[in-house]
Amino acid sequence: MTPAPPHSRPHRPLFAIGLRLSAVICLSIMFVTVRVVDGRGVHVVESLFYRQALALPFVLGWVAMADGLRSVQTRRIGVHASRMLLGLTGMLLNFLSYILLLPAEAATIGFTMPIFGTILSALILREATGIHRWAAVLIGFVGVLVMVRPDAAHFPLQGVAVAIAAAFVTASVSLVLRELGRTESAGVVVFWFTTLSTIPLGIAMPFFAQMHDPVTWGLLLLIGLFGGIAQICLTAALRWGPVSVVLPMDYSAIIWTTLLGLAIGAPWPLATTWIGASLIIASGLYIAWREHVRGKAARVRTATLPPD
Repeated sequence: MTPAPPHSRPHRPLFAIGLRLSAVICLSIMFVTVRVVDGRGVHVVESLFYRQALALPFVLGWVAMADGLRSVQTRRIGVHASRMLLGLTGMLLNFLSYILLLPAEAATIGFTMPIFGTILSALILREATGIHRWAAVLIGFVGVLVMVRPDAAHFPLQGVAVAIAAAFVTASVSLVLRELGRTESAGVVVFWFTTLSTIPLGIAMPFFAQMHDPVTWGLLLLIGLFGGIAQICLTAALRWGPVSVVLPMDYSAIIWTTLLGLAIGAPWPLATTWIGASLIIASGLYIAWREHVRGKAARVRTATLPPD
């Protein structure tokens, strides 16, 4: 079955927002559960393996219902492998950031991803980046400094470095996804990432796998379950609404991670965390708005060009 072209799909913004919000909640549960199982003796490599292996059935079922299993055929397996390596590295760093920092803190630093995306697009893709987006980048980094307050030693510097590295690698993944998106559907990209990543993780598992109690196995199942649901909802949301509509839902993660953190005994975030988060979120939303404006202007220019 050939997927319908994007322009033929009706926009259902409220449905798209609901899907994205569901994805963010599922991701928040997944990340906080990773922190919980770490405290129960689960190695981060185990968490990664079960996240991918247990999500694979959900991904297969989704692809089969949406576009059919034949749709996963690809001629760009090398690019998918590169995306897998970057994506797996980003996931590892994100897992570690939630282990080393409080959930709300890790989520807040993760919001710097659009900031790094802007920098990488300018440096690597040579995209024109005006003063508006550079100002947003600067405000975002000010937000990080306000939140972390290096002079006050409130945050473990190792955790901050890991969280920033996670945001940087995730931004790098977005560039690869942009390239893959020229020829591959979202279902194909998700399928190959999930499938290929189980290979290196499966090879590593004999060195890290352990026996666990039933509660821990149940928590590992939750990591795979919510990770798989989040992946499907993230992709499906973009089928029913534009990025500019659904992206603001990502920032609700600060609410869910704070509540989940309190539920597992984490302290209430510092006032500087909320101030810094406000600056970082404002920066990310402004960057997204500028992207929307530039994209709309580019479409207008294309539509007014005379035919060949």
